[in-house]
Formats: sequence, C-alpha cells, structure tokens
Amino acid sequence: MTDLAERSANGTEGGSPVPATTRKDWSSDQEVRWCPGCGDYSILAAVQMLMPDLGVRRENTVFLSGIGCAARFPYYMNTYGMHSIHGRAPAIATGLATTRPDLDVWVVSGDGDALSIGGNHLIHALRRNVNITILVFNNQIYGLTKGQYSPTSEVAKVTKSTPFGSLEQPFNPLSLALGAEAGFVARTHDMDRKHMMETFRRANAHKGASFVEIYQNCNVFNDGAFEQITGKDHRTDMLIPLVHGEPIRFGPQGEHGVVMQRDGSVEVVEVVEVGESALLVHDEHRDNPGLAFQLSRLSRGPYEPTPIGVLRDVDRPEYGEGMAEQIETAVERRGVGDLHALLRSGSTWTVT
Repeated sequence: MTDLAERSANGTEGGSPVPATTRKDWSSDQEVRWCPGCGDYSILAAVQMLMPDLGVRRENTVFLSGIGCAARFPYYMNTYGMHSIHGRAPAIATGLATTRPDLDVWVVSGDGDALSIGGNHLIHALRRNVNITILVFNNQIYGLTKGQYSPTSEVAKVTKSTPFGSLEQPFNPLSLALGAEAGFVARTHDMDRKHMMETFRRANAHKGASFVEIYQNCNVFNDGAFEQITGKDHRTDMLIPLVHGEPIRFGPQGEHGVVMQRDGSVEVVEVVEVGESALLVHDEHRDNPGLAFQLSRLSRGPYEPTPIGVLRDVDRPEYGEGMAEQIETAVERRGVGDLHALLRSGSTWTVT
C-alpha cells in the first residue's frame, strides 16, 4: 500500500506523477456560508492555496469534521469528505487512516467540538499517534449554537449559558495535546495566511498525529478575542515566534526574550538585562515534552506575549503501521481464517 511518506518534492505519489493543480481545483462548487468577516474564510483560503503544493491527489485526500461552524469545511473542499457527528471526527479518522494508509486524512474541528464532547476521541487519537492532521479552530465560544461559553472560554466569561460568568478553568489546547503525547503540536492564527500555510504544511508532512491550534475570530459572538495579540499593531510585541535552533526572542528589535528558570519554568525577560547567551534556544525535536509544555503555559491568555509556531515535532511509532504489522504477522503464523465458517461453527469457540 502507498504511504504518504513516499511523496517527493518532484510531485510524485507512490511513484506516479501527481497532476498539477490550482486552488480552484481544490475548491468545491458549494457556496461558502459563514458569517461575513468570519476567520474561517481565511483558514479555508490558506488550506485551498496550500493543497496544490503538497504532492497529493484530490481523490486520495479526505477532510472529516464534527459539528459546529468549522465543521462546514468538507463541503468547501473538492475532495472526499464527511460531515460527521459531534466530537467524533477523530474516531472516524482513526478508522479511515488505519485501514487506508494511502489516504491523506485531515480532521477539522472547533474548540467546542474537539474539547468538550470530542475530548476523549481527540486525546486517544493523539496518544495512539494515528496518521492524521488535526486542525482545531479556537474562537473561545460556541458559534453555531449562538454564543454559549466553550471549554476554552476564559474564567468569568459572560454568555447566554453563563449569565453570571463562567466558573471553569479553560483548557489550554496545546497543553492538552502535549499531555496526550502528540508528536507534532503547533499554533497559528487566522490573520497570517503565510504562517498558516507553513504550519499546515509541516503538520501534514509529519508522520503520525499532528495537532494545530488556530486562533480564529468569531466576529459575531466573540469579536476581538485575540485582538490584543494578533492585531496588526500588537503582533510584533505580543507574538513569540518559535524557530528551531534559534534563541527565543521577539519585539520590533528582538528586545524581548524567553529564559528558563532553575525550576524548569520559562518567563519573558528583556534581552539587555540578561544577555543573549541566557536566552532559551528552541528545540522542537526534544523527545521529552516538558519544555514544550512549559512554552505552552507561558501566557495565561491571549492578552500576554504568546508563543506561535511549532512547539514539538518528534518521531513516534505510527499506530496504523503497527496494526498492519500485527495483522501481517498473524496471517503468516496462522493463515487466513474463514470468518463464515467460524460464525456458523457452533455456540462455543476455542481460541488458541
């Protein structure tokens, strides 16, 4: 069976040339229906513009979703796809990716869909390291159902379902993914198409489960949730770009930086006060996820300097390959069984 790892830079898949395509080829004939100004439009554009460069065929590409505004995504991609049920897209993707390793499987979800009813499916898909690319649109609100608080809404958030303010500590999606041992974990945002495309490219190239959180604005029910860090006037001072092998610093002149404390925590400092040699050098390939976890906790919310980019990119055994090897070994040892005969062999079975 063809594996996605066989794709090459010269546009081949499984040894066969992949026809050249454009964004138009990857765009379906369905009218895109999101609220005017929704951040989902820019995410869709980034994905559609990226696909021609990935070296995959449309007929070998699948987009799966659950429920919510983000879940409309498969309708707008000219590929195979499925608009499934609430929170279950990672489970469906697991079945598809493990039985059809020749397919390029994407999961599109929102913070409510992925982290509430779908939380169990999400963490186990990441833990098992299924070969899927998961995009989570985080707008810190339930948009489709008209503005209830979500698992990522901040404490004291006043909504229709929390009229006196939310009492719950929100999930940090990156911390959750790292805690589940995801091999690839990254964050991007809907105001930077170039950054989104590069992040999605890297996530898709990673063999195993990839998790990308996308800060996405819901201009109707939670407008400006990320304005303090993603707005044009704030990005340079508030977004901390993570580049593998380079000291972590940011600001118009790179005047701010990140250092590690003796207790293993990280904090923002002024470079002039500590010197560049004291800055933490980003290592996304570090096997232990502890440092990446600390970086994911650097900001308490989207109003403080926030890391952006790839936090972790490590190789782990891929679930589908392991399952296929077990089946192959079983067949070699015992031969191909007769399921029809087994089911009609009597009321008891002997398992050896």
